[in-house]
Amino acid sequence: MTGLSTHDFWAVAPEIYVATLACVILLIDLYVRSVRPCAAAYPLTIATLVSAGFLCLDGLFEPTETVLNGLVVRDSVSAILKSGTCFGTAAVLFYARDYAAARGLWRGEYLVLTLFGVVGMMAMIGAAHLLTLYVGIELLALCLYGMIAMERDSVRAAEAAMKYFILGALASGVLLYGMSLLYGLTGSLSLQAVSGATGTLEVNSLPLMLAISMLVVGLLFKLGAVPFHMWVPDVYDGSATSTTLYLSAVPKLAAFAILLRLLSTGLGEWIAIWQDMLLVAALGSIALGNVVAIAQSNIKRMLAYSTISNMGFLLLGFFAGTHAGYSAAMVYAVIYMVTTVAAFGVILALSRSGFESSDLNDFKGLNRRNPWLALLMLIVMFSLAGIPPTAGFFAKLMVLQAAVDAGFVAVVVASVILAVIGAFYYLRIVKLMYFDEVEEGVLTVSAHGYRRSMRWVLTVNAIGLIAVTPWIGNVMDLIGRSLMGFGLS
Repeated sequence: MTGLSTHDFWAVAPEIYVATLACVILLIDLYVRSVRPCAAAYPLTIATLVSAGFLCLDGLFEPTETVLNGLVVRDSVSAILKSGTCFGTAAVLFYARDYAAARGLWRGEYLVLTLFGVVGMMAMIGAAHLLTLYVGIELLALCLYGMIAMERDSVRAAEAAMKYFILGALASGVLLYGMSLLYGLTGSLSLQAVSGATGTLEVNSLPLMLAISMLVVGLLFKLGAVPFHMWVPDVYDGSATSTTLYLSAVPKLAAFAILLRLLSTGLGEWIAIWQDMLLVAALGSIALGNVVAIAQSNIKRMLAYSTISNMGFLLLGFFAGTHAGYSAAMVYAVIYMVTTVAAFGVILALSRSGFESSDLNDFKGLNRRNPWLALLMLIVMFSLAGIPPTAGFFAKLMVLQAAVDAGFVAVVVASVILAVIGAFYYLRIVKLMYFDEVEEGVLTVSAHGYRRSMRWVLTVNAIGLIAVTPWIGNVMDLIGRSLMGFGLS
């Protein structure tokens, strides 16, 4: 192991910065919490995330390099995804503030767990080594376990945390065993070294197929893809909505990153082994997510199945196995995060102390109670459904186009049919808001009780899903340039 230079540590400066300030914020909160919960912790957390987001952009146009003795890679992909993680988490906390405070969750520990979760995601995004990858996954998972279980008076939250912990531990074990097998076969945990061992291993080797299969299974669980989706609806529904927002949106960028690092950098030469697995997971996720979501009456469970479906589309980009496919998948991940944050932002805006706004009937007549909030939710639903001119439409189009270009026309046709079926439950929300009257005896609240600042941020968030479409080509070009070297063709 060679000596480390200042340059090595500067490459991971955002991670060090966020982790250090998380510890500082926890100490400061101990002395000022008696005045008002999170009086100092909240603004310091937001400032930390925003400044870290800009710090991550420092490496946007820098050449790709591996630092810390091969543990971390610094490239444009890392810069974009790390920055998106920081800004996305800041938006999540901004939306969640009033909701979490009303339910006793707004404590310094909650914010610190969020920050350490961000550190875990940043480690996953910049991983060039299986050890770094695993440490990042577990750091994020441990933070999420604590955040879900923090609502101590809720039996459903405790149940959700227990389910997530047990199934997460099982998936981590499978992932770790796959890594150990791969280490035994290649003699290294470095993704570049694993890729370089192509010539020494037979593609049809049973140990190699088992190792890759276990790695893919572990990652599919973290994504919530079929058939490893069992935890998603229960955890989404049982968690506090503020925690569900964090869980459903930002980690998807990290999930994309680890798929990219592992499947492209490490296992790209063995695409014949994992490509069919991704096909089954992608089509299964799109089918099950879209069909089962139709039967849901709880919007959090509906969005949970929506997540499963959208992860299927994300996997289609990787299934294509091309540079265009990876680029489209990355665009999809970013747009999905922004859209999901806006969707849960509307739900949080409608929620009050003692009122969750989680039932679909709670959205009946929203256009008459608050036309602007109804319009923002309409844009969000259109984006999730993939209806033009929203960003969600172009994201789906790019993924499907990449699959067509790779020669998988039948897969695309099946995906489009399932997506059309899935549009029903998104449009059902629109129907409830604009065409249904509030049923007698159904409890609703005024849609005007949220902060004005939240209204403006939510407006920018939702309107941005349409405003960005004229520049979607430029976004695709930027991401395509950042992914040079990852494509297989």
